[in-house]
Amino acid sequence: MTQRDSLKGALPKRVALVTGSATRLGKEIARKLHTAGFDVCIHYHSSSDKAQILADILNAERSDSAFIIGQDLREKDAPGRVISQFKKHRKRLDLLVNNASIFHKSSLKSTSIKDWDKIITTNTRAPYYLSLSAAPFLEKTNGSIINISDIHGKRPRPDYSIYCVSKAALDACTLSLAIELAPNIRVNAIAPGAIIWAKSEKPTERTKAIGATPLERPGTPKDIAEAVLYFAESSYLTGQILNID
Repeated sequence: MTQRDSLKGALPKRVALVTGSATRLGKEIARKLHTAGFDVCIHYHSSSDKAQILADILNAERSDSAFIIGQDLREKDAPGRVISQFKKHRKRLDLLVNNASIFHKSSLKSTSIKDWDKIITTNTRAPYYLSLSAAPFLEKTNGSIINISDIHGKRPRPDYSIYCVSKAALDACTLSLAIELAPNIRVNAIAPGAIIWAKSEKPTERTKAIGATPLERPGTPKDIAEAVLYFAESSYLTGQILNID
C-alpha cells in the first residue's frame, strides 16, 4: 500500500504473520521482517515462553511491533482460530509466511495413518486453509503468501516419504493458489536445502548431504530469511518456487 495515513501523515505499518516463528528458521524470518519494518505476529504451538521472549526483544527495538498467538495447526478449525486471534491485535495483513512444519522419519516398515495425518495436516492442509482464511485481508493490501517448502518435495529422500509427499503437495498448493488468488495476492514458495538439521538426522547423513552440494557447506537460516524478504518486496513475482540449495 502506498496511500498515506490521512491522520498521521505516515505510511501504514506493514504486518506479517509467520507460523512457527518462536524458534529456529521461523524466528530468523520474523527477525528479518521486523528489521525491514514489518510488525510481526509470532505464531507458536508449544513454545509460548520462547515466543514471548522474542516478542519482548522485538518490542524493545520498536514499541508495539510484535505480538504472539498460540494454536495447534493440526486442529480442524485452526486456520480460522489463528485469524480470529490475529484480528484482536491488527486489522491489516500484508504477508503470510507458512513456515510451521513437521519433519521426521517415516520408514515404510513403520509408517502409520497417525504419522500421515499429523505430517500432512501440519505441512499441507494447514497452510492451504490458513492462506484462504487470510486472503480477504491480504487482498486489501495487495499482499503475499510465502510457503516454506523443501527441496525434497521434488527430490525425495529415503525414510522420509510422507514428509516429501507433504512438501510436494505444498508446492502444488503454491502454484494453484498463485492462479486462484491472482491478481491481488502473490503466492510463492522457498525450498531450503541443507539449512537446519532435524534431530533424527545422523552425522553421517549430514556429511553426505553437505558433500552433495557444489558449495560443500550448509546454508544458514539467514539465507532463507533473506529470500523471504526478497519475495515479500518483489511486486511482480508469483507462482515461483525458489530453491536455496
